[in-house]
Amino acid sequence: MSRIGKKPIVIPSGVTVEVKDDQVLVQGPKGKLSFQFKDREVAIRIEEGNLTVDKKGSSKEAAAIWGTTARIVENMIIGVTEGYQKKLELNGVGFRMAVAGKKINLALGFSHPVEVEIEEGIEVKIEGNVMTVAGIDKHLVGQFAANIKRLKPVEPYKGKGFKYVGEFVRRKEGKRSAA
Repeated sequence: MSRIGKKPIVIPSGVTVEVKDDQVLVQGPKGKLSFQFKDREVAIRIEEGNLTVDKKGSSKEAAAIWGTTARIVENMIIGVTEGYQKKLELNGVGFRMAVAGKKINLALGFSHPVEVEIEEGIEVKIEGNVMTVAGIDKHLVGQFAANIKRLKPVEPYKGKGFKYVGEFVRRKEGKRSAA
């Protein structure tokens, strides 16, 4: 039984949550988000400033969707009030990054520069060798940061490439000369 699904979600002041058919609309000070859920598996109730997700029936799919739906709605509420951000650090000699309009220009040691289009709903700031990806949609922020990191993942020998700030990269010892 899901302990996550049982927990009621508190709706803070300044945030409006509407449930229409199989869609949840959340609007707050930072923007608005929507999510389409499986209405035959779960039901969403709003009462007294709390949102509760109940499962319909006892199918295996309903049990799986129950807690997931509750946390997605909670992440939407947090997103429209506080927002989300991920910080990426780029290490390496000659590696550079810069924001130019709606594009990020990256020099990652390839024979060509890499340009990445900034998606709608994402803000990117670059300070030194740290890139901050921010937005109200947790999934969109996380996926965009992962796509950037995938361009040049950190390698274990010299530590060059993108890594999340605070991420520990286990370093390997290089080749040794035989004596």
